[in-house]
Amino acid sequence: MKQKKDSPGVYPPPPLFYVVIFFISILLQNYISIPRDFFEGNISHYLVPIFIGLGVISVIPALITFFKSKNTLVTILPAKSLQTKGIYSISRNPMYLGLLFIYIGIALFKGNWWTFILIPLVIFVINQLVIIKEERYLERAFGQEFLEYKNKVRRWI
Repeated sequence: MKQKKDSPGVYPPPPLFYVVIFFISILLQNYISIPRDFFEGNISHYLVPIFIGLGVISVIPALITFFKSKNTLVTILPAKSLQTKGIYSISRNPMYLGLLFIYIGIALFKGNWWTFILIPLVIFVINQLVIIKEERYLERAFGQEFLEYKNKVRRWI
């Protein structure tokens, strides 16, 4: 019998969690509308590029690190190496952090309070259904090396 390779076993792909919760926030706005006055002011328009920029600054270097190391982004496949350098020396999860910043930027652009109200849900879901599974896997796969890294670098920022 062929032995299955160990992996984080995260289904579905993590970005989908952000998208689904974002669409839930749009549905909530359609059914339980919250006034959008704040989003029509200048401050919100200035914050959109800031948050999207922070997201891109987090995600792009993380992706480059993964591609350079020939590691996989597919969360049902085993990792080839532990990422600890560059942006990964600041955050253990720069891609998820970056996606959160982009989520906030799009929320500001769309002008939807529900998207902000659901941010704790996004963080909870990503922590519980993605990060914890990935961290258990990384501990199995990389042992002490991961534990030392985990003690030095925060989960988000």
